[in-house]
Amino acid sequence: MKIAIFGGAFNPVHREHVNLARAAVKELSLDKIIIMPTAISPHKHGAQNVDFFRRFEMCRLAFSSLPQAEVSNYELTRGGVSYTCLTSSYFRSLYPSDELYFLIGADMLASFPTWKNPQEILRNLTLAACARETTEKFDIYKQNVEKTFGTSVKTISYVGHAVSSTRVRTLAALGEDFSAYVEVPVCQYIKDNALYYLPALSGVKSLMSEKRWAHTVGVAIICAENAARVGLSEEQAITMAALHDSAKYLDLSHPYLRGFVCPQGVPEPVVHQYAGAYVAEHIFGITDKTILGAIACHTSGKADMSPAEKLLFLADVLEESRTFEGVEELRNMFKDDIDKCLKEQLKRQIKYLESTGAPIFGQTKEAYDFLVKNG
Repeated sequence: MKIAIFGGAFNPVHREHVNLARAAVKELSLDKIIIMPTAISPHKHGAQNVDFFRRFEMCRLAFSSLPQAEVSNYELTRGGVSYTCLTSSYFRSLYPSDELYFLIGADMLASFPTWKNPQEILRNLTLAACARETTEKFDIYKQNVEKTFGTSVKTISYVGHAVSSTRVRTLAALGEDFSAYVEVPVCQYIKDNALYYLPALSGVKSLMSEKRWAHTVGVAIICAENAARVGLSEEQAITMAALHDSAKYLDLSHPYLRGFVCPQGVPEPVVHQYAGAYVAEHIFGITDKTILGAIACHTSGKADMSPAEKLLFLADVLEESRTFEGVEELRNMFKDDIDKCLKEQLKRQIKYLESTGAPIFGQTKEAYDFLVKNG
């Protein structure tokens, strides 16, 4: 038989997972594809996790229309961290003379050399991989694995679309529609069980215009996608993003701002960052100083910013609805080097303010000067 193992956190399983499985069944002529939710993933620290049984059930619902699919609970029953080397050895012993594949996307192919005992995995099965969104880097990842391990990676021609479990979790956390990204029964299951939803943030949307809320959701997605990069949990990242503009449309006489005192000398466009931190703390009950600090400088920046402050500042500028000249250059820079991107954006921000004659808040200049001096 030809059998593929398709492992992952599936937190939650989305339509691109299903599409990849379908493509693999067709192109590899599979008799069976074993869907393997991880018990404890070594690669997913800090994400909003739901328990194995709920992820198993979502996989069962998502793949129910694919006759060759079988959802396995092996990694749960084995216990401990879900290492592919252990899984591959088990299934090789179970199917000693069958043709075994391990199905992965481009992101996992890129990181494969860092996995635990990759040589053992390759002794037991053949990697089968597909590109994601673009084939631009896929061939590089494939060639690197083949050259490093002296193996052959089977290419699945299907190219995945821009969907991620992180995006689904973020939308669900904020009570937004995510139905375009998951199978219908999975969508209903997530809603029925309020998976990933953060009720503490439920009142934020009402404080903003529709356009500002769409911006906020975009900021939350970037922050969630990059949370681990800056040492945040996904919940921290989504929370600071959701609340960063919470006071943007509040008059200083609003009851939510009773007791708020703005620092002196703050230009009007910057006031809302301080007011937002106040609302986050006094109305939404946020006590996490990392979150409050990031909100309080997300417009101006400041000298010696924390990783969380840098992330929120840049996410506010780079979220997907932004279309200003040079934004793509900044987005590419952000992927490679947050500090380099931050310095460039501050430089551009100061130059723009100077060209318009608008006041430049001292903290913005201090933020830039700090990076120049220490970069």
